[in-house]
Amino acid sequence: MTLSIINSKIEQVEKSAGRDIGSTQLIAVSKVQPNERVLHVLEKGHTIFGENKVQEAQGKWPMFRESFSNSKVHLIGPLQSNKVKQAIELFDAIHTLDRLKLAQKLSNEIQTQGKAPEMFIQINTGEEKQKTGIHPNEADRFISDCMSLDLPIKGLMIIPPINEEPSLHFGLLRKIARRNGLMGLSMGMSSDFESAIAMGATHIRVGSAIFGERNYS
Repeated sequence: MTLSIINSKIEQVEKSAGRDIGSTQLIAVSKVQPNERVLHVLEKGHTIFGENKVQEAQGKWPMFRESFSNSKVHLIGPLQSNKVKQAIELFDAIHTLDRLKLAQKLSNEIQTQGKAPEMFIQINTGEEKQKTGIHPNEADRFISDCMSLDLPIKGLMIIPPINEEPSLHFGLLRKIARRNGLMGLSMGMSSDFESAIAMGATHIRVGSAIFGERNYS
């Protein structure tokens, strides 16, 4: 698939779901991708990218932003507490807020720097031990705690279990978001983004379908 094909698919699903055209933001997941592939997508006019690690993002985005100043970078991987300062400096959005200690550190650093990325709380709807994220039965309390810290909570994020129907998890995330007055839904990846858009996703995270398969070697 190419960027133009994915954009066309997004528009088709938005139309069929009765949503406003352009209401879904496409995050091009550029983690572990060679710089020339990322540059190619930047030159196509795409502006929103996703990175998994602070250190990797620091190694390329300051350089890219010299030529593409309107580009936005979202953190979509786990955030370590000792990387909070750099994350606030670098990212336009953080999708993986998943514990109170991290929320408190983010709140303090936002006060220090005077700038705040948009934030999404990661919900572990499958309650999978190997994944981070707040369990659904703890979500309302955690959202309230984050709001009390004056964090700019935009919405919720999910990575569904690999062997379960993703739309069930998308539906649960939407339900939690709605009852807490949150509009943002960061859900859907290369294999299921069309289902996610139909269920109300505001941000989808697509990597290999845009850039090609990653080479981790």
